[in-house]
Amino acid sequence: MATRSTNPLAGVVSATATATATAAGGRLVFVPSRVREFGATLGGSVLVPVWVAAPLLLPMLVITLVTESALLWAIVWVGLGLTALAVIGLALALMVTVSATMVRWIEFRPEGNAKHLVIARSLRSSVVAAADLQRVVVVEGLRLGQRKSIQVVLHTRGGPVQCEPGFQAPMSHVDAEALLAWLTTELGSAGVAVEYLAKVDRNFVCPDEWWTPSHLAAQWDVPVGAVDELAVRHGVRSYQYTPRAMALHSPAETVTVYDPGQAYEVAEELRGENNTTPEADARR
Repeated sequence: MATRSTNPLAGVVSATATATATAAGGRLVFVPSRVREFGATLGGSVLVPVWVAAPLLLPMLVITLVTESALLWAIVWVGLGLTALAVIGLALALMVTVSATMVRWIEFRPEGNAKHLVIARSLRSSVVAAADLQRVVVVEGLRLGQRKSIQVVLHTRGGPVQCEPGFQAPMSHVDAEALLAWLTTELGSAGVAVEYLAKVDRNFVCPDEWWTPSHLAAQWDVPVGAVDELAVRHGVRSYQYTPRAMALHSPAETVTVYDPGQAYEVAEELRGENNTTPEADARR
């Protein structure tokens, strides 16, 4: 029976070897497959123009088939031609952008005592001396406690190099602490600082994505009646509006919703207080 790997960096970190079979360095992989990455890029360049044009072209096509108007047929063909041009233009632009900016992998040579880094892009590679590295930052994008993105930024004397995981790459799910520890091991001897930066997304559409009092009560584990007082105490932003369903029949009926980002942080704080309370009582 196959067992799942317990290595938190499986599929992300690998050791390479030179022609003499000596360890060349540890490789940090961001894009496992160039074919898959370019395929995903091409797929997006096709879907976006079609998704924009379809709501306009489909009704026009139905009307044209019913009326058999030559003018409408001409408009449909022009629309299809413009859509095809948009697909081709977007595909070329995205392919050029991906080729120029995509970092496939970074190799730290020699392994465990990096003196220089090999940065492999789509079509070329470059070498950066470890001495030219000012710092390395692991940037994790978070939204309501869930990871939405992760990237490694190399701050060099020539400017920052941003390395992001490719489509469905294992790097997207790597443990941030394990990645920090591995980078520190590779660059520790060179004296390069390895830092962690969390970017919390607190931008939520208001009021569609904001939380209701009942949602907040469940998150905070308090009665619904206590939500408003707690929200005021912790400075959680609120918003009152009249839902569209009530706008005509009950315009005076309003709904209060709360900022999810701030509410989530308060929930974490309250859980921390609840977890420490029994320990404090035990000491007494």
